[in-house]
Amino acid sequence: MAKIPQVLWEHINTAFPVHVCLIGVALPNGFAQVPPKGSTMMWDGDTLAYWDRGGGTTHEHVKDGTKVTVYFRKSELRESGILPLGGIARFYGTAALHNEGPVREEVWERMVEPEKERDPDKQGRAVLIHIERAEDLRGNPLMA
Repeated sequence: MAKIPQVLWEHINTAFPVHVCLIGVALPNGFAQVPPKGSTMMWDGDTLAYWDRGGGTTHEHVKDGTKVTVYFRKSELRESGILPLGGIARFYGTAALHNEGPVREEVWERMVEPEKERDPDKQGRAVLIHIERAEDLRGNPLMA
């Protein structure tokens, strides 16, 4: 597993609404599905999480073991020297679904309020992404 630099944690947790992470998955037809996920958050040092409300193409295609790419951009991080080349970080990992249980409940509790309001009946599921690679725009590893 790759470590996500701690300096990025708060930026990822507060990305909504301006710097929402994009979640990319490959579809069976070879095209990529790349929706924004305002609920994206740090789970721990090598895991991201998001709330999947369901009903879309991403929901249909993300299963346990699905390879996922997370794209994060915050240009201010380039200016401050935290992330070179546009303030961009990419994270590559594998999804683990939580349709019930304590992980699902904790993701719900930690999620930003506007995202909770989009699923008032709490019908969604938690998705953890165990990160295998964390890199900048050039593909250089991010140093934890």
